[in-house]
This record gives sequence, C-alpha cells and structure tokens, in this order.
Amino acid sequence: MSTTTAVTAEPFSLAGDGLPLTISMAAEALRSGSLTSVELVQKTIARADRLDTALGTYLARTDQTALEAAARADAELAAGHDRGPLHGIPLGIKDIIATDEAPTTAQSLILDPAFGEKGDAVVIRRLKAAGVVITGKTTTMEYATGCPDPDKPFPIPRNPFNLDAWPGGSSSGTGSGVAAGLFLGGLGTDTGGSVRMPAAWCGISGLKQTFGRVPKSGCVPLGFSYDHIGPMTRSARDCAAMLQVMAGHDESDACSVDVPVDDYLGALTGSVEGLRVGVDVSVFDHPGLDPDTAALLRSAVDVFTALGATVVETVLPWQEELTTAVLASSAEALAYHRGDLRTRWEDYGASTRMAIGRAALTTAADFVQAQRVRRVGVKAMAELFSTVDVVLTPTCYTDAPDLATLDWATMFRMINTPYWNAVGNPAISVPMGLTGKGLPVGLQIAGRPFDETTVLRAADAFQQRTGHHLQESPVVLKELSA
Repeated sequence: MSTTTAVTAEPFSLAGDGLPLTISMAAEALRSGSLTSVELVQKTIARADRLDTALGTYLARTDQTALEAAARADAELAAGHDRGPLHGIPLGIKDIIATDEAPTTAQSLILDPAFGEKGDAVVIRRLKAAGVVITGKTTTMEYATGCPDPDKPFPIPRNPFNLDAWPGGSSSGTGSGVAAGLFLGGLGTDTGGSVRMPAAWCGISGLKQTFGRVPKSGCVPLGFSYDHIGPMTRSARDCAAMLQVMAGHDESDACSVDVPVDDYLGALTGSVEGLRVGVDVSVFDHPGLDPDTAALLRSAVDVFTALGATVVETVLPWQEELTTAVLASSAEALAYHRGDLRTRWEDYGASTRMAIGRAALTTAADFVQAQRVRRVGVKAMAELFSTVDVVLTPTCYTDAPDLATLDWATMFRMINTPYWNAVGNPAISVPMGLTGKGLPVGLQIAGRPFDETTVLRAADAFQQRTGHHLQESPVVLKELSA
C-alpha cells in the first residue's frame, strides 16, 4: 500500500511529455506563457492516439473543433480577455450529455439522434462561456446503467492502472481519460455513484454535488429524482473550479434549486482546524471491506487528525434502507424506456435490459415506500449534520473488479455510494492510496445539503497533505515511454 507523504506543489506529468497533471497547473502555465491551449490540446490528442485503443475512453473524438476552440482561447488570453481558471482547458464529456461538437448516443442503438440535435446542454453552455475546450464524448454504460456489453458495437472501457480491470461506471470514459491525461477534466453523471465509483477506481477526484445544485437539462435521464451531473478531475481544487461554473439555478430543469452559489475556490484555505469530521465506523464491520481499503481509510482519518480536525465516531442511519431505496431509480428509468423496451428489446444490451426491465416487478407501493424512506433519511441527515460537519467513508469497499468476472449485482455490493443519492447530500471521492494490487481506492467525503464548500475544503486540505491524487498509472507511463 502507498504511504501518506507531504506535498508542497503539484508537479508536471512524470511521463515527460509536458502535460500538466491538473487544471490548476495548466491554468498557471497558460498564463505564464510556458504553454498555449493549442499545445495543451495537441498533447492530449497525442496521448489519445497512443492510449485510447487500449483504454476505450472515447466514443467520439473532436480533435479539429478542439484545436479551433483552443486557438480562440489563446487569442482571447493574448488580448487580455481571461474567462477564468477553465479558459483553454480540455474536457471530455460523458456521452449522455448533449454537445454541438458530436452526437449524443448514450452508448446505445436506441436513442433518437434528435435528442442531441437540440443544442448544448445547460452545463455545456456554461462551461463553454468559461472558455473550455471539448475534446470528445466519452464511454459510458448503455443509458448510464448495467455493465459493459461486448455484443454491442461500442468500446469496452478499461482501467488505466490495470487493463484487465474495470474503471467503474457509468462515467467510465471520463474517469479513465482524466487518469490517463486524455483531457484534464470532464463531466460524468451520478445516479447511484457513477461519478464517484470511477473516480475511486481510476485514482482521481469526482464530485456529486447536492441534488438540484447543477441543472440537468440536455442530459439523458436515468433516475429523474436521483440524477446529478458532476465534475471529474484529478484534484478537489479542480472540481471546485468546474462546479463554480456549472452551479446555479436554471428554469429549464424542474429539479433545479435556486440557492446562492458559494465561492468554492476561495474557500480552499487548506485548513480544517476544528472541523468536526465524522467517521462511519460501521464500515469496518462490513463483510465486503477489503483489508487494504480499511487500512487506507484509517490512514486518511489520521491525516485529518494531524490537520487539527476533531474526529467523531458515528454510524450513518438507515444505511440498508436508503441504499435499497436507490433501486427505485430503476422504476424511474422504466418510465422513460418502457415504450422502447416493448418494441426494441433486442437492441438494448442484455445488462441494460436486466437493470431497467426488472423494475416492472416494482409495485407502486414499493416505489411510494422508497420515497417515504428517502424523506426519513433527509430528516436523519439533518440530525446527523448537527453533530458533524462532514462524514468519511470509503467510496467502495474494495478496488476495481476484473472485467472478466464483472456483473451488475456484484458491482452494486462493492460500492458505498448510493446512500447519498437517496438523500441528495453532496459527496466527493478523492484518492486515498493504492491497494497491494497497485489499484486506487477512494475516500468519500459527504456534507450538508448545499454545503459543497465544506466538502471541497476538507477534500482539498487532505490533498494538500497527501499525494495520492498525483499518482500516475505505471501502465500509462510505460506506454508513453515506449
């Protein structure tokens, strides 16, 4: 297992190609003149040429329009028009979020092409206004559910730390692409953990903000009352920079909440002195918890203690009930897919048919009961967060599973993320080290509704003290040096 080390600065990539590891480092290079956005995008394109065939990161690459956008970003910066820390930064977009640059397919033979012809999603418009460069659409599971399907004509995403392992899903390509440097940040979606799971297993940072904080218009739905669009980057600081742009009310999304947007970057002081950090001690008794993950979690808790936080042992209330309640999202998915499942059953992948179709066995009473459990959970969260400011858990109980043995039911038992989708609280996954197999695992930090500021501050302070988020894949480094 990796050890905790003090980090004083974020280095450039060890691969020697001059690609910065983080958005914040790239932003500094763009403003110092040591790197242009065109050069930055060219470096990511070169990495994609070398690595994408093995990783299965992209469904569609938009190299030419990315270079054109990068050239515009360079011209604006040279003219003194600085759009902020994302200006000129290459991002990959999960292929259930509409963009003008490339079709939106939801990695499925089913989705009507007209869905993606309505223009950029709200979050894409906001990111473009901040000067980002879209490099392409990234792989997912079909309609963001199920497991990879080799019988369908789409790439199978693989883990940058071990090509025989899964990167997690359903935001698989965004997770692997950030970890391998095919872009510096990107968008995923999270209905039961689909941002945080691949973040954990690919060794990057991924944020599920409070439900309603970021508008979902222009995103293919999975579970209407569970879905989130979240940033995926190497660092919590970079997640903060993306959320700063993405957050805010929009009338096009009925779930969007009109709550003021905080200064997320300004809150990253590096200090958690006096912060009340709850540790869910029940996870140490979980039968699926890998010993390496348990040891790394204890080391992470020690970091917060050393930083001056007050560590409080706690147990998350209603864990089994709230985790089970997320399965009701399948009923919401069935409401969206019911017609197509009746007429185009064989066009869906087998795993997707199983994940969505089984909701036909969910009764109306079951669905209503799940929503009642969620309301109970929200009340319990208010009580819990009157005693602590954030809660720490492992993101997943173990490291990434092998692709050869992957199935949906086994994957669901490995993750510790759905709980927070049921209640809607913000939660981030940040790397907390490598297991004995050399695979990353994640630390999950959750907080009060609409208090992403504290969640990000805690995550950033942890990363200022540790170097786990800067760990590069030996597989990637070997390929780039070949």
